[in-house]
Amino acid sequence: MAKILIAEDEPDIRELVAFTLRFAGYEVAVATNGEEAVQMTALQNPDLILLDVRMPRMTGYDACRAIKSNPKFKDVPVVFLSAKGQESEIKAGLEAGAEEYLLKPFAPDQLTERVREILARFGK
Repeated sequence: MAKILIAEDEPDIRELVAFTLRFAGYEVAVATNGEEAVQMTALQNPDLILLDVRMPRMTGYDACRAIKSNPKFKDVPVVFLSAKGQESEIKAGLEAGAEEYLLKPFAPDQLTERVREILARFGK
């Protein structure tokens, strides 16, 4: 099954997303900030990365750019999870290299379905 890296600084949200995806059968690794997400990408080699936008040490946007700058990970899909739904925020996320931008709150089954669709699109 696919490996997913979740980077989220809010423990409750991080654990809910991790639990939801583990329950759906995915292997899950977690990071608590953007800097850690970049480091863990290199260690974990995930098939999909879920990034919160607003995190300490490094924003999700900056983490996405750093991950995508590595040729080994340029084709790994990144999805932003954010409560910020303004068009400018979404545009910034897509320009940073993300595949999609999911707005919080979302239902667990909605998250699982989007993850499944994205992984299928990337042949994972």
